[in-house]
Amino acid sequence: MFTTFVGTSAANSPRSSRSAESVINSVSPDGPQQPRPRQKRSQVTRACDWCRVHRIKCDNNHPCLNCQNRGGQCSNDRTGQVRTLPHAFREIERLKKRNQELQKELEEERNRSRNQAIAAAGASNPQLLTPPSTSSVPPTAAIAAPSGLSLDDGGSSKKYWEGIYTSTARSGAKTWYGPASLLYFISRLNAFLASTLQHHVPENYMQPNSASRLLDGPTSPHSEKLADERGHAPLDDPLKAKEYLTPTQEEYFLDFYWQSYHTSMLVLDEDDFRQHYKSLWAGSGKSRKPSALVDIVIALCMQYGMARGRGNRGSSVRSADVDTNDATLAGRWHYCRCQNLLACELESPTISTLQCNILSVIWLCCASFQNMADSTLALTARTAQMLGLHLPPPQDMPIREKEMRRRLWWSIYVLETKTSMKLGRPFVLHLSQVNCGLPGDDHEVATQSGSNFAPLGEHTTWLSWNLHNTKLVLAVRDVYTAFYEKYPDFFDGDSHQTIYEAQAAMETYAEFLLTHMRKLENWVKDVPDALKTKRKDHGTPLSTDRSSLDIEQFAPLWVQRQRLLLELLYHNLCTNLYRPFISFKSDPSAAPASFPQSSSLAESCAHSCASHAMTFTHVMRQVLSTTDILTGWQEAFQWQWNCAMTLVGFVLAYPHGEMAQAARDAIHASIDALSIFGNSFAVAASAANLVRTLSETVDNVVASQPENRPLTLDEGHKLMAQEDQAMSISQGEQPVVSMGQADLAFPDLDEETVATMQDILAGSMDMAFAIDGYNGNSILWPSIDLIG
Repeated sequence: MFTTFVGTSAANSPRSSRSAESVINSVSPDGPQQPRPRQKRSQVTRACDWCRVHRIKCDNNHPCLNCQNRGGQCSNDRTGQVRTLPHAFREIERLKKRNQELQKELEEERNRSRNQAIAAAGASNPQLLTPPSTSSVPPTAAIAAPSGLSLDDGGSSKKYWEGIYTSTARSGAKTWYGPASLLYFISRLNAFLASTLQHHVPENYMQPNSASRLLDGPTSPHSEKLADERGHAPLDDPLKAKEYLTPTQEEYFLDFYWQSYHTSMLVLDEDDFRQHYKSLWAGSGKSRKPSALVDIVIALCMQYGMARGRGNRGSSVRSADVDTNDATLAGRWHYCRCQNLLACELESPTISTLQCNILSVIWLCCASFQNMADSTLALTARTAQMLGLHLPPPQDMPIREKEMRRRLWWSIYVLETKTSMKLGRPFVLHLSQVNCGLPGDDHEVATQSGSNFAPLGEHTTWLSWNLHNTKLVLAVRDVYTAFYEKYPDFFDGDSHQTIYEAQAAMETYAEFLLTHMRKLENWVKDVPDALKTKRKDHGTPLSTDRSSLDIEQFAPLWVQRQRLLLELLYHNLCTNLYRPFISFKSDPSAAPASFPQSSSLAESCAHSCASHAMTFTHVMRQVLSTTDILTGWQEAFQWQWNCAMTLVGFVLAYPHGEMAQAARDAIHASIDALSIFGNSFAVAASAANLVRTLSETVDNVVASQPENRPLTLDEGHKLMAQEDQAMSISQGEQPVVSMGQADLAFPDLDEETVATMQDILAGSMDMAFAIDGYNGNSILWPSIDLIG
């Protein structure tokens, strides 16, 4: 009746167990109990090295519990290691970004410190001088400090190298020239002569009577003197007549460009220019369409063509007076028309606008308007930045256009650097703002350059000169900047002492300069042999052994000129870098009589300055007297003028040194070179007359100090009289007394005589292109029929 079912035991059933547990909980007097929550496992960011190696659990403490129990060191050195390639790339990008941020912060801090120092100086003296290296300070804040004035910069005492304020234009307003300028060196030379001859020199003794003192600018009318004499402008005044050249005449002048400026100032594409020029004559055979670029090229070629034509025909030194056909002002009307056309392009500049500005700077320098050239150069630099030339060219741009943009940018940079160092003024452009690479010079780039010049070697083309010329200027700029920025660190004398009187400071400065001059030694080693002019008698190119040149007879003219310009620029820039160590001392007994075997470093630098100036002079005289490679080349004339005046100062500073006689011989050689240049333009003839007169003064000063003693008052009076009379003779006046007369009365220096001498002397105020020292009464467009 009863059936027994055999099944699974309730005790063994999971469901039954849970049910039984529920029943027990339900009858529990404490009520139902909540289940215990599951404990969350603690997370460790990264195990320490010991736990990771032994594969045991670690914690986030430092040291961890395991290392504490074992009493060992707890470390985690592999935290920052890169384990994957993407991680490595991210780390590189992070470091690059951080490096840029740090550099930006450092530059901002430097600018802030400079601005604070200069603002503090300006509050105390509004006529202070700026150091030539204050490149990051805006023009409105660039206030200079005279020698000996301490500037409070966060508790530190800083000084700036003195400069000179002078007027070099028609206006009486004065402009500033820094300690690197030749004008400043001549002011030191003039002060030394005045002290040695014991006679006060008038303030206007250093003022030039240049074209910039006759005209307010190239576009201004003739001087007031001419207007009073003639009553009206002459009928042949190109500014009034606005004459055009015929197509034949334009072609005559344009041909000069491709064998002269084109290979030394790479700013034009020859093929593009010729096509542009041809298009201007389309539809008319009488006159071409207006073009600012063509006008400025013609104006520049007229300057060079006139000078070269006269130099090749001249057999005697021309007058020191500038006549109405002077070559330095040829092409004035074409320059003026170019500027009128450029005025319409200021808001929307193009590459052609930039090219016109560069060539305008060169023309202005040759016409003596140096401050106008400096201002135009600043406009040119800003225009280049507007066009983005300081940045890498777009990737999709053709190689030919990329290389032209690079050549344009670095041509502006080199020209601005040379001009700033020439005038001793702060730089406008800075490498920290430049991301554009140097221009190429390989055979592929040369093929696409638009000009057909034969290669100079396996790895050297006609573009290689431009590259090495740029590298030279960059190297010199590095030395120049470091040199003048160190002035406040080396000189701490009082306000009554100059750095030239602080021998210890000059020694430290010389050691610093010699260390940095190794950059130029490395540059010399990198110049290819194809760009060097060989020397005779196993002489070394680009050296100061003063061996004669072995000019390659059958090389093209542009190749010979490139080689010579590169070497001459090198010696001229080295002369300028070493020149601050030529120290004039009012008490000759305090100065060393010679360069002994154990001479000081400062004297060695002065010795190097004279060596480079003498080498330059001997090279220049040989080239001018045996070839026509540099005939009429105005920049070469300015370099020679700079070296000649430097040698005059060197002999006066060390009249009995072991190099004194060699330097005096080089001065006579410079007179020969300047006289040859005088066949091309009158300012060079004036320069030759002045150096000849100063050479006689130097000889008299040296002869009057056989044992390095100061001159007596009577001796000073005699030398001043002799110098005055010699200058009068050089200007064509009749001598009043004999040069050998011993009982000369002390003459009063009339302003006309002093001004005449300094009209010529002031021509040396510029070291690159600026032409000063004109004495002419009118400035007209040169007659074309004088060109051969």
